[in-house]
Amino acid sequence: MTQLDVLYRYGAPPTEAATLALGKVREVYGVRRLVVNEAEKTVRVEYDASRLNQSVIHQLLRRAGLDTLEPVALFTTPEPAPAPAA
Repeated sequence: MTQLDVLYRYGAPPTEAATLALGKVREVYGVRRLVVNEAEKTVRVEYDASRLNQSVIHQLLRRAGLDTLEPVALFTTPEPAPAPAA
């Protein structure tokens, strides 16, 4: 079992119907946790990568009625250190 997280930014706040549908997304086998952050307009989904992938998670959120705009990077890779001058 491989646990992964994906973070999406959304545009319009979810409607009441979309909020109820997001609750049903949590019942999908392989989705472990779903957290909506209204202040940052993001939704974070923890899922089992052996059962689902990022595109399936995106489809589930869109079908629930969430206006997903873009995935957000959870981390950035540091730039390599400059080479020492000789």
